[in-house]
Amino acid sequence: MRRFPASVYGIGEEPDPRFSLANERTFLAWTRTGLALIAGGVALEVLGLDLQPGFRLAASLLLIVAGTAVAPLAWWEWMRAERALRLARPLPGAFSAVLLAVVVVTVGLLVTAGVLWR
Repeated sequence: MRRFPASVYGIGEEPDPRFSLANERTFLAWTRTGLALIAGGVALEVLGLDLQPGFRLAASLLLIVAGTAVAPLAWWEWMRAERALRLARPLPGAFSAVLLAVVVVTVGLLVTAGVLWR
């Protein structure tokens, strides 16, 4: 039976299904996070909160771009973890989590600046 992607399923041994399913749930959680970031960016701009417009727009765009980038990053993280499971290697670190933390802190700073300099 051929499964997609072959670069993941074509190597190693089949892991315990519970681990693969947990990896898939993590992928889906990252995807929901991406959707939430996009929705937050749209809401921040559409609601027209009493923020300095430049900071509000920058924060909105950063959220939308980050949310759009989360989907391919989630796929990449899923593949890395699934390969590690199939090869009985240690799981890789979550690189995307660091990027997401940086984005959230930056958006928080932009919104704070937008409130202070309106």
